This record gives sequence, C-alpha cells and structure tokens, in this order.
Amino acid sequence: MSKPYILLITADQLRKDALGCYGNRTIETPNLNSLAQTGIKFNKAYTVSPWCLPARASILTGLFPHNNGAYSNFRDCSLDNKIPNIFTELKKTGYSTALVGKCHFAPVPYNITVPDKTLPYDDFKEYYMSLGMDHLDLQDDKQVSVWFYDDYSKELDKAGYLKAYRDAVWDKSKAKVFQFPGPAEWHPDAWVGRKAVEYIEKYDGDNPFFMWVSFSGPHFTFDAPAEYYERVDISKDTGRKVFEGEFDKPGKIHFESFNGGGRIEGCGMAPGKACKNYPEEYWTKLRRSYFANVALIDDEVGKILSAVQNRFGDNALIIFTADHGEMLGNHGLWGKHNCAYEDVWNIPMLVKYPGQQGGYDTNVKVQLTDIFPTCLKAAGVRQIDCDGTDLKENIDEGGYKYVFGEGEGYISVSDGTVKYVRIHKENEQGRNEDFRELTDLSKDPYETGNLVDDPAYSKKLAELQGKVIDLFMKKLLT
Repeated sequence: MSKPYILLITADQLRKDALGCYGNRTIETPNLNSLAQTGIKFNKAYTVSPWCLPARASILTGLFPHNNGAYSNFRDCSLDNKIPNIFTELKKTGYSTALVGKCHFAPVPYNITVPDKTLPYDDFKEYYMSLGMDHLDLQDDKQVSVWFYDDYSKELDKAGYLKAYRDAVWDKSKAKVFQFPGPAEWHPDAWVGRKAVEYIEKYDGDNPFFMWVSFSGPHFTFDAPAEYYERVDISKDTGRKVFEGEFDKPGKIHFESFNGGGRIEGCGMAPGKACKNYPEEYWTKLRRSYFANVALIDDEVGKILSAVQNRFGDNALIIFTADHGEMLGNHGLWGKHNCAYEDVWNIPMLVKYPGQQGGYDTNVKVQLTDIFPTCLKAAGVRQIDCDGTDLKENIDEGGYKYVFGEGEGYISVSDGTVKYVRIHKENEQGRNEDFRELTDLSKDPYETGNLVDDPAYSKKLAELQGKVIDLFMKKLLT
C-alpha cells in the first residue's frame, strides 16, 4: 500500500458528550457515530490546554505549550515557524499540505476590533502559510471572521451576509446566542466543509496529502442556522449540572465567574457579569443552538468522509478530535477559560487507520500531543522528539499514567482519578488570581468540592505536585 492520505478533522470547543457515540440523544450524529464504530473511540483523550491557541499549537508540534512557547491566547507568543510541525515534516517526504478553516496559531489582536467594520488580516494568512502549508482556505474563528477579513468573510461579504453577521456578533443583548443571519450554506462550518470537499475532489497531485479540516464551531458564538434547530430534541437533553451552594464561598476558581466579575467567557455578557443571573430560558436556547451546530458539523464531516472514500478508498488515516471542550451551563458557566473540569479537559477522539477492519473502544489516557507522532509514523516519516507518542503505541503501552493541562499562569495534572489544578497570574485588570484545587473524581464525579487542604489527601497532593515539577524540570535542565 502506498503512503496514506492523512485527514485531521477538529471541532472547536466540542464537548465529548455532544456526540451520539459518546451518549448524546438530543441530536443524531450518524457520520461521526459511523467513524466511531469502524475506528478507535478514545474515552480518555485529553486536551493539553483549555485555550484554543496552546491546544492547536500542541496538535501541530506534539509539544506541550511550555516547550513550543505558544502558551496563551492573549500574549504575543505566536508559534515559532522554525519549530518542526506536521506540515513541515510531512512536506519533507513529498506530502502536499493543506488546512481549511481555523488556524489560531497566533494571538488575535482583540483590542483593535470595532463593531462597524471588518479589518485587514493578510499578515495573519502570510504567517500561517509560513508554517508549511501549501494550501489554506482561512476561516479563523466565527468572531474573528467578522472582526477581520479572512477568506471566508471576504466571500461572505460578496454574498451580502457579512454585515448582518457582524451586527449579530456585536449585539450585546443577544449575549452570543442567535440564529445565523443567512442561509445555512453560508454558516462558517458549512463553508469549511464545502471548501474541504472541493479541495479533495479537485486534488490532482501525484503525492498523498495531509489535510487539516478545522471547524470553528461549536465554539461561541452559539449561532446555528434556523433549520438545524429542528434537528434538536431538547426534551432528551440531560440538562445542566448545577449544584446549589457550590460557589457560596470565595476560594473556588470560578467563584467570581458565577457571582460576578470573573474571567470565564460567559460572564462578560451576563447581567451583572455573573453567570448565575442568566435565566433558564437563556441556557435552554444556548444548549439547543450548540447541539444544532454539532448536527451541522456532523453533516459536513459526512460529506468530507464520502469525498475521501470516493477518491482514495481506504488508504487514509482519519483523525477526529477537538481542541478542548465547553462548560455549556454546567456549574452555571459557559466557556472554558481556566477550566480543568472534565467538561473541558476530556475531549472526543476518533481514529481510523488505513484499511482498518472493525472498531473498538479504549480507556487508555492519551493527549493531543499524540497526533503529531501518529501522523509521522503513518507516513513513514522519521520521528521527531516531542511530548507525544504514536496512538497505537500508547494503547499497547497502557496509555499515560498522568495527563497535563497548561496555559498562561495555569497548570493541571490528573491520574484519571484525582486531579490538581494551580492558577497563579495577574489578570488583565491587574488583579491577582491565586487558586489551588484538588478533586477526587471517584467520590466527586461532578467536581464540586476542593480537597486541597484535606489532610487525608496530602500524600496524593504531594504526588501530583511532584509530577508538575518533574514536567517543567525537563525544560529547565535542557
């Protein structure tokens, strides 16, 4: 068999349990369910960061954020184009490389955005191409596409729908929840799916390609097209997991996000900037739109997989995953900022190898850093030192004992049962954020408590803190 075509598909801010194959019953996700049935379904896959940029840079390089330097959505820490990545390493052996959709390998200049115009973005596309892409159709996030002219918003403008979309994004009264103000085929995720299929169908290169299809949904804004709302049976929604009294006392990471003045994305639009003040009607509308967006993405994934099958048969490695999850109203929050909850950390991952016959589930712990070496091995490319392991090798070895999450002023570690998270940084208002939380998932699966000062857990706390030190010492001593 010749070298395989490699297709990586990611959805942004996608909860694992939003897919039927992971238990969702509010929508049908037949295409991703089929991929799960014929490939490997990972139940314990973890992101390396609750922020888009660090997570995506780690997918690209196989390195934790502290090793590739791209550790924040907000600081000037763009991924260095001199660091080996999937694009550069596959190109060395003749692969063509493409990305359709969201990149976000550089911090977005949020501070210069304005509600009445869309600004130039050509420098960003030039930088993204410098990372080793032969082809890029850029849709760099739903909000970014109304703030800045990427490839999608240029076409959306010509079609006559950009202004309405921009107005809806900037409308604070909508609190990031609204129906997409245009035909479904012009929704960002529909555009990404269409461009991906066009690339596959028109590809006439002699060499195989690596293609990353990067959907910016179901990340907020929660903006599914109207007809997709009809695909959601909200009566089958398990509902939000909210716990009375959880944030009554300061000390919890999201005390202010829930009660007012916090940092998670959802509190910024809430009455009094307190997520607790959203009415239940709002949460229902938000969740319905989120699930509707997932149904749209599943449709597009089906079209892409059909195109791959028609062109290349079974000679393709297919990986589907997310950069991180979303709180979606659980604990009374939406967003992902500073989150170590399983809602955000434990992500979907479905993998089908070339010629694979028969699917199966696995509970071994893997991380996003494993995608880079997996792709290189499938392509027969010399392995590059990184923080990940080929997924099949990881399964054979029993998976990681510990998984880690990183970001600006943030570190989390878990052995799958007990989890420790440490936050220490000065936020944009100059206020110090200083938190430590310890959770025993076996006794507190919804992560409502904090055992960091419990003497019974002092030994386990020391163990997890030691693993964090070991992780960073590898960097400090090189």
